[in-house]
Amino acid sequence: MRKIKIGLVQQSNTENLTENLQKLRQNIASLAEQGAELIVLQELHNSLYFCQVESTENFNLAEPIPGPSTAFYGELAKEYGIVLVTSLFEKRAAGLYHNTAVVFEKDGSIAGKYRKMHIPDDPAYYEKFYFTPGDLGFHPIQTSVGKLGVQVCWDQWYPEGARLMALQGAELLIYPTAIGYESSDTPQEQARQREAWITVQRGHAVANGLPVITVNRVGLEPDPSGQTNGIQFWGSSFVAGPQGELLAQAPIHEEANLLVEVDMERSENVRRWWPFLRDRRIEEFGNLQKRFID
Repeated sequence: MRKIKIGLVQQSNTENLTENLQKLRQNIASLAEQGAELIVLQELHNSLYFCQVESTENFNLAEPIPGPSTAFYGELAKEYGIVLVTSLFEKRAAGLYHNTAVVFEKDGSIAGKYRKMHIPDDPAYYEKFYFTPGDLGFHPIQTSVGKLGVQVCWDQWYPEGARLMALQGAELLIYPTAIGYESSDTPQEQARQREAWITVQRGHAVANGLPVITVNRVGLEPDPSGQTNGIQFWGSSFVAGPQGELLAQAPIHEEANLLVEVDMERSENVRRWWPFLRDRRIEEFGNLQKRFID
């Protein structure tokens, strides 16, 4: 059997970028020393989740790719001999920015990148102010541990991206994430939202016969404007197998480094049992390109 060890870093952040980076370094080192071959970080892990407010000052957090952060994470990937999935605020040009996942190979080189396609615009998640929708499409990134179908956060609610990744040979579906509770919602509503988030992604695993790796932020991040009570990120990072089975899950309120062994050959058997790709009626799917069917 072809098995790989996958590490997930679920951590809380502060305003101090240097502290955040050193904390990430320590967590990456810890997982690598335990045998992790692939390590996945949460969305926009260098800083606080700055999209709670619309401020032009926050564009100062953006960096070119390649740039300082890619040099930092490339060195870590090379030092520990790991494939590393990161999530960066990309400055493509003045006035043009993306929410970009960058994947590093074991030698520290950039294996590929993915620009977030679906951009939310909700209270405390004002991402449309900062990010231009991705223009690289849904294409897996080839690495030494396999083909990685990397997307970012809000993309995880849409089955189309997961399917397109699967149709191009992705072996894992990966989602760096930043999602949490709205403080004014009831505990019952908060629980429903968290469970829906887990359920839809387990559905992607089942529908495509692929493992899913999702890494979320954790902890309370205050609203700089004071208009809300901030975001309580709900953690719960997890790995699901190709039948949607939960292989591991992090706590809701605590930082965690998860190390999970995944059988990369299991997807083959699952797809033989459940041949969803064989039975797709692709000739009937043309209307999926429409916004709505009247």
